[in-house]
Amino acid sequence: MLVRTFASAVFGISASTIRVEVQVSEGIGYFLVGLPDNAIRESQQRIVAALSTLDYRWPGKRVVINLAPADVRKEGSAYDLPLAVGILGANEKLKTDDFDRFVLMGELSLDGGLQPVTGVLPMAMKAKEEGFEGIIIPMVNAREAAVVEGLDVYGMNTLSEVISFFTGGERPEPVRIDVVAEFQRQYNQFESDFQDVKGQENVKRALEVAVAGGHNVLMVGPPGAGKTMLAQRLPGIMPPLSMQEALETTRIHSVAGKLGANATLITRRPFRSPHHTISDIALVGGGSVPKPGEISLAHHGVLFLDELPEFKRSVLEVLRQPLEDRIIHISRARYAIEYPASFMMVASMNPCPCGFFNHPDKKCSCGNGHVQKYLSRVSGPLLDRIDLHIEVVPVSFDKLAELPPAEPSTRIRERIIQAREIQSKRFQDLSGIYCNAQMSSRLMRKFVRIDEPGRLILKQAMERLGLSARAYDRILKVSLTIADLEGSPAIKPHHLAEAVNYRTLDRDMWGA
Repeated sequence: MLVRTFASAVFGISASTIRVEVQVSEGIGYFLVGLPDNAIRESQQRIVAALSTLDYRWPGKRVVINLAPADVRKEGSAYDLPLAVGILGANEKLKTDDFDRFVLMGELSLDGGLQPVTGVLPMAMKAKEEGFEGIIIPMVNAREAAVVEGLDVYGMNTLSEVISFFTGGERPEPVRIDVVAEFQRQYNQFESDFQDVKGQENVKRALEVAVAGGHNVLMVGPPGAGKTMLAQRLPGIMPPLSMQEALETTRIHSVAGKLGANATLITRRPFRSPHHTISDIALVGGGSVPKPGEISLAHHGVLFLDELPEFKRSVLEVLRQPLEDRIIHISRARYAIEYPASFMMVASMNPCPCGFFNHPDKKCSCGNGHVQKYLSRVSGPLLDRIDLHIEVVPVSFDKLAELPPAEPSTRIRERIIQAREIQSKRFQDLSGIYCNAQMSSRLMRKFVRIDEPGRLILKQAMERLGLSARAYDRILKVSLTIADLEGSPAIKPHHLAEAVNYRTLDRDMWGA
C-alpha cells in the first residue's frame, strides 16, 4: 500500500513542504531515498524501537520511502514522526484519510516520546501558506508555532498520542496564543535602565541619537568608564518590535535553535554580544549544516562587539558587506543562502594598548605611535561604516556622589519612538526602509536638504578632519536624525555641528 504524509524542510529561514511517500509491498528490505542525511537514515532504528514499545511491529515486507522532491537535501532527525506515521499507514494500522491535512515533524526517542525540533515557526508559516489544516509537533514547540494565526497547532508528547489522533480517538484542543497579550506583558520589562548610569550625559545623548536613527556606534574609553554598561541598556530605549519584525526575529532564532522550551514570539529586540575569539562562520553564519550567525541573530536588535581591536581582522572585515546591504549572502559548494542582518552595531574599545590614553587622572604608558597603531587594527573602511564615534571619559567619585538620579529609559524611549514615527511617515512608500540609517544615496538626495551655512560647516569639517565620502553621507544621516529628535522639518546648522562632533575620533585626529 502507498500512503503520503507531509513534512517540512528548512533552508535559510524559509521552509519547503516535503512529501513522505511510503510503500509497503511484498518482499523484503528497507530503502530510503530522496537525499536524506545520516540522521534520517538512522531513523529506522529509532522508529523500530518506538513502535515495539507501543506493541506495533515493523512490517515484515519491502518498505520503500521517498522524500520528495528528491533533489532537495533533507537533514535532521525531525523526520522521524512523519516516517513512523507513514509506515503505520502503509501497513494498514492507521486510517490515512487525514494524512493530507496535516504537517508532521518530531524526533522520536526509543520509548516513543517526541523530542523538540528546530525551525518550527517557518514550518508552520509554510503549512498555512500551502493550505494545510494544522501541524502536529512536539509539545515543547507548540507555543512557538501557535503564533501563526489560522493554523491548528497540536502539541503531542508521545507517538501513541499521534496514533490516537489518527485512529479516531479524542483529539486535544489546538494550542492558542494571545499575541497581543504577549507583547503587552513584556513591553517595558528590562533588567537594565539608563537611570542606573550617573553622569555620561554626552554619551547618553549620542546613544539616543544612534538608536533614533538606527546608526552604528563606536565608544572609545579607558577600562571602567562604563562602555559595556551603557551598551547593555540600549534595548530598553529602542522602539518596540512590530509584528512583522517580531516574526522575522523569531524565525531566525527558531532555525538557529536558540528558542527555549515552550518559547513563543520574541517581543524584545535581541542583544548579542559575541566574544572576540569568535570565528568568521560563527559571526556571519554557514557551516556544514547552515545556521544563522550572530549578525543574523541580532536582526532588528543590537550586535555589541566589546574590545573591537581584539577581534581577528578577518572577522571584522566580513562585517563590511552586511553593514551596507543589511543582508548576508553565504555561498558554498553545496548551497547558497541568504540571511537577514539588519542590526545596529555597537562597538567599544580602549583608546590604546594600556587603556589610559586621554585619561583625566592616569598616565598612558604607551610609546609614540602605539595609539595610532592600536586604532589601525580597525580598518578604515569599517570605521567609515560606523556613524558615531564617542569618547567615554570616566566619572570621578566626587561627581558620582553628587549627581542626582539620571533620566529613566522609558522617557528616552518616548522621544525615540516619536522620532521613529517621523521617519516612518518619511519612508512610508518605501518597503524595507524604516530608519534614517537605511537610506541609500538616492534617497539622501531626495530627503536631505541643507542650507548655505550648514554647507559651509560641512565643508570645513571635511577639509579639517580628512573625512571620506562615506563619512560625509554618515554625517548627513545623523544630522537628519538629530533634526527628527528635535521635531524640526529641516536640518539646521547646529544639527550638522553636533553630527560632525560625533566624528572627532576619526583616525586623522585621534592619537595625533
